Formats: sequence, structure tokens, C-alpha cells
Amino acid sequence: MPEPLPAVSFENLHKSYGSLQVLKGLSGEIQLGEVVAIIGASGCGKSTLLRCFNRLETIDGGQLYVNGMDLSAPKLTRKQLQRLRAQVGMVFQQFNLFPHMTVLDNLALAPRKVLGRSTQESADTARLYLNKVGLSEKADAFPQQLSGGQKQRVAIARALCMQPDIMLFDEPTSALDPELVGEVLGVMRQLAEDGMTMIIVTHEMQFARDVANRVIFLNQGQIEEEGNAREVITNPQSDRLRAFLSRMHLAGVV
Repeated sequence: MPEPLPAVSFENLHKSYGSLQVLKGLSGEIQLGEVVAIIGASGCGKSTLLRCFNRLETIDGGQLYVNGMDLSAPKLTRKQLQRLRAQVGMVFQQFNLFPHMTVLDNLALAPRKVLGRSTQESADTARLYLNKVGLSEKADAFPQQLSGGQKQRVAIARALCMQPDIMLFDEPTSALDPELVGEVLGVMRQLAEDGMTMIIVTHEMQFARDVANRVIFLNQGQIEEEGNAREVITNPQSDRLRAFLSRMHLAGVV
């Protein structure tokens, strides 16, 4: 039996904005079922790399395959993009919920419009994933009636309603008050335990250490260090990573 394809495979990846080179020849693989945390200082290219994985950014050079789809081509058809977005869910720093729609309607919209599901099936799927994030009782609420942590959990449930193969998280707790961070990380921890393939840009180092299988540390658009999450975070080899973790008060944490 042939080996399954990696969830994400990239080789010599480049991305620039004008004269600013953001990604400088990155190469790597992320396997199905892996939880990978991408860490590094602001401006190192973390979010740009993540956004390349669902074609919110196009690459300027190199090869990129996500869930078996070649994203290296300069253009993708609308049908290809729809297929990609159905297979690769993304959760952003901001929640991006429609304020005039109930929580249930926010969740049911994409399965109905993109996947062609019936109104009833879309609503049933929405209730299933609302229950998964612990918010069944908020189905008829509007976004402005929710806390920040609840909004982010709804945003995670909305992405899960497309039943994606891969989930991308772009600093999902950075816009939250500190006391609300735990409830969102708890949902993500459960997804990891369920075997979801997850790629997470985060500054939550303890979460990365405890939940991720691997960590990729980016520095100035290049992979400075990567490996087993607990080993990399508790025993960094690179001077730059040691300095970064010391700023996060996590160097040598066991």
C-alpha cells in the first residue's frame, strides 16, 4: 500500500511584498494527523506562510502542495479554490462573524452555499459542531451577545462545519482577554486529541509545548529550528530561539 501523501509539502518556498522578502526558501512537510505550531517573533513570516497554505497568499517561487493540490500555479480556477477552502479550514485572530445573523445561521451558511447541503442538513451540522465547542445553548444568539472567547469558539465551529481535512489557526487567542484564552485552547486541545491535522501560528508557548507534535521556529523568513515540540521548547539549540523563549519567559521550562 502506498504511503499517504503529506497534508502539506513545500520546497524552496519564496514570498515577497515588493522589495521585502518575507519567506526565503522554506522547505518542509506536515503529515496527516500532525499538530504543528509555528512560532517566532512578529514579522518573521509566520502568518504569511500559513496564509499560503490556503491560497490567501500566492507564492512567488518554489513548490507547494496542500492536501494533494498543487498551489504553485500562478492561478487556480474558482472550482479549485472552492475545493481547497472546503478541505482546509482557517480560524483568524478576528472572528469575522456576520453580526446580523444568529450563531446557527453563521455556521450553516457555508455548508449550504459552498457544499450545496440542504437547509436542514446544514442546521444539523451546525448544531453538531456548536455542541463540540460547548456552545449548544448559543445557537439563537447574535455575535454581539457573546464574549470574545465564545465568538472564537463559534469561529472554530464554523470552520469545522465544512468538515475539513486540515485546520489552520492564525494566532487565534491574540485578540482575547487573558481570562478567555483557556476556553479556546481547550477546544483546540480536544481537536488535537481527536486527530485533526492542525497548523497553528501562536505565541502560546506552553500550549505549543504540550499539544503540538512539532514546532517550527521561523526567524527572518527562514526556518531556524524545528523538531519535537517539547524538546525544542525545553531545550532550544539555536541562540535566536533561546533569546525568543527567554523573552516569552519559557526557556528551559519542563
